Amino acid sequence: MDSLTDAPEPVQPAPTPNRAATPAKATRDPEGTRARIMAAATEEFARYGLGGARIDRIAEQAGTNKRMLYYHVGNKEELYLAVLEGAYAHIRATERTLNLEKLAPPEAIARLIEFTWQYFIDHPEFMALLNIENLHRAELLKTSAHVQSMHSPFVQMIADVLARGVEQGVFRAGVDPVQLYISIAGLSYFYLSNVHTLSVIFGRDLLAEPAREERLGHMVELVLKALRP
Repeated sequence: MDSLTDAPEPVQPAPTPNRAATPAKATRDPEGTRARIMAAATEEFARYGLGGARIDRIAEQAGTNKRMLYYHVGNKEELYLAVLEGAYAHIRATERTLNLEKLAPPEAIARLIEFTWQYFIDHPEFMALLNIENLHRAELLKTSAHVQSMHSPFVQMIADVLARGVEQGVFRAGVDPVQLYISIAGLSYFYLSNVHTLSVIFGRDLLAEPAREERLGHMVELVLKALRP
């Protein structure tokens, strides 16, 4: 009987971790998880807008769950703002690689126009996000602590190109760099955001390669002529 009393208790199997609640990938790779969340959220918000976007779909696309999504980026509005800030940060960072300071002023402005045009073509999600936030009157963008500071160096970059152009006698004085960029962006933005209706109205395929090349050449010529002394 003593042997029965002293017999060891059966070993209980270890509990299985709840992998759905805490994905192994997410815990081992927080930077990768956040990057996947941001990529999925950018696509979701660009397609459905702030109101139509669903956190469930974003989490599923990112390979995580809502709890981990909230942990990494916060609630839906905070995620949307992070997507907006990320979109602006990406285009501004890419613009810095243009090395406009190494180009002659007219070439630098032409390069900026070409870049802006091609960036809008390559990143339709950026234009979609701008449309959505303007529909909301930039209410969430106004709360950003970063968006204005990330644009200051960009404005200065354009101002420096204009100043060099004035010094060299190829640009007129008094051009506001902010107004210039709004004009450059607007020339591309309006065309591409309305290209389908414009194509129907004027009976042209305005997305065809010859039409796109013609538009780019027209924009460069228009802006450079406006800058001449």
